[in-house]
Amino acid sequence: MTTTTPPEAQDATSAKKDKIHVESIFISDLHLGTRDSKADECRKFLRRYRCKRVVLVGDIIDAWALKRGAKWQKPHTRFIRSLLKKAEKEDCEIIYLRGNHDDVVERFSPFALGCLTVANEYVHTGRDGKKYLCVHGDGFDSISTNHRWVAVLGSVGYDVLLWINRVYNTYRRWRGKDYYSVSKAIKAKVKSAVNFIGKYEEQLENMAWKRGCAGIIAGHVHHPADKKVGEKGVHYLNCGDWVESLSAVIEYEDGRFEIVHYADEKTPA
Repeated sequence: MTTTTPPEAQDATSAKKDKIHVESIFISDLHLGTRDSKADECRKFLRRYRCKRVVLVGDIIDAWALKRGAKWQKPHTRFIRSLLKKAEKEDCEIIYLRGNHDDVVERFSPFALGCLTVANEYVHTGRDGKKYLCVHGDGFDSISTNHRWVAVLGSVGYDVLLWINRVYNTYRRWRGKDYYSVSKAIKAKVKSAVNFIGKYEEQLENMAWKRGCAGIIAGHVHHPADKKVGEKGVHYLNCGDWVESLSAVIEYEDGRFEIVHYADEKTPA
């Protein structure tokens, strides 16, 4: 007779294993409440590390989708429980920054209780003393800020694209082929999308420079990045997302920042 170990028990077992010690982990765009949220993968990713802080860089909960009738699922609850357990057992600070899909948290911002802080933005001081402005980034998207109904319509369109992606990859698995992201391929080939990301990065770079920060850490565009932007050489980091990219920004104890992908990590099953 075979038995299946519950995810919560797996977390407890994993906690006893050696963890990778890092300074900080930054994740964004998990979109809890949607079918395409990779909540379990993100939970497994986080439990591989022991860190001083986890910074949630917006759109962790997708209130837009929930308002449209999306269902909250068990993996989403497991993620929240695992994160709170991490905060309690590892004395880990949790910083939750509002995004546009979870803008409801703005009602409670700023807020701090114990290990949890809720805010619109956060200035992170790296191990090397350099300051990094952390914001979701929707404030630099004129559609999100000035034409919310268009943004909501675009969100619905993205959901449809993800549905097509699921159907297509079900067919690919049946044919024995590897996963292929239809939506990523489309975004990479659409000139307007490429131009939007370029302008978005420049605006964030200017914001960081004006605030006296050497770098900026953002999300929103579902496009992981780690590069120097503009003439001023501002360090631009984008966490990516946990819908397709499954990526995060990690700050190591030696002060280095790096984009890390779930697929590249030897995470426990």
